[in-house]
Amino acid sequence: MNFLAHALLAGDVPALVVGGVAGDWVKGPLPCGLPADLARGVALHRAIDAFAETHPAFCASRARVSAGRRRYAGVLVDIFYDHLLARDWTRYGMAQGAAPLSEYCAGVYRQLAARRAELPEASHHALELMAREDWLQSYAGLEGIADVLARMSRRVRRPNPLAGGEAEFVAAVEGFERDFRVWLPDAQRFVAGWLTAR
Repeated sequence: MNFLAHALLAGDVPALVVGGVAGDWVKGPLPCGLPADLARGVALHRAIDAFAETHPAFCASRARVSAGRRRYAGVLVDIFYDHLLARDWTRYGMAQGAAPLSEYCAGVYRQLAARRAELPEASHHALELMAREDWLQSYAGLEGIADVLARMSRRVRRPNPLAGGEAEFVAAVEGFERDFRVWLPDAQRFVAGWLTAR
């Protein structure tokens, strides 16, 4: 769900960015019919997800979500972290040499389009919508994450409390901000170690 964070953490290697962003649509053991470089990107995506699930700051963020939405806390925190990353892109992205947000997002969309034919067919429609509606940049505004959560709520088959979930963020903004400031540099160090080892 946190497409922007996965893209940034993947660094400057296009295949890692593509695999990182498209990773949620790749199911089963790798390489899943993917070229080796994209499979490595998906493997990194999965490693980041596993790292996040046990990180103390991410766990603290999940605990900030109210009991009524706790079942979906991981999904909500993913979205909130992408919001914080996009909202404060100058601090978190550009400070590390990334282009301004609009330019960066356009580059991600180009990289995805260039490898579209090699990605699972199930991802094609969503990735096209992502580019056409500029999901990554839309995360910078609270209305953008509200829209994402409303769309997700409609896609889940069972009744769920995702729509309106941005209220959880508003209720504990400072706590989520503190957690994210701890989580992101730790995630960057984790990725650096993972890439060195592989």
